[in-house]
Amino acid sequence: MAAPKDVLVPDIGDFKDIPVIEVLVKPGDHVKAEESLITLESDKATMEVPAPFDGVIKELRVKVGDDVSEGTVILSLEEASPSREPQMNEDTPTAPAAPTAPAAPTAP
Repeated sequence: MAAPKDVLVPDIGDFKDIPVIEVLVKPGDHVKAEESLITLESDKATMEVPAPFDGVIKELRVKVGDDVSEGTVILSLEEASPSREPQMNEDTPTAPAAPTAPAAPTAP
């Protein structure tokens, strides 16, 4: 797997030192891109910080009550490996579809 990447608080406007009111993940959790990681609360709004990509939480760097600003590291996220689905070889013929049997007549 790839080395963990730091996830930062994105641009949240002119706000500074916004308190973390909820941490929605823990180390070892698998998250999808855009899944909420933490919740911040300013005097005007509540904002959730989403995951930038699919991955596994390796380390939390914030806790409830911490104050964060744009650019603050909130956690380390190890990027998920791309799924490896078996691909069909174009040179390999596929089996023909089995013929379907006609429906049996029903008694009146």
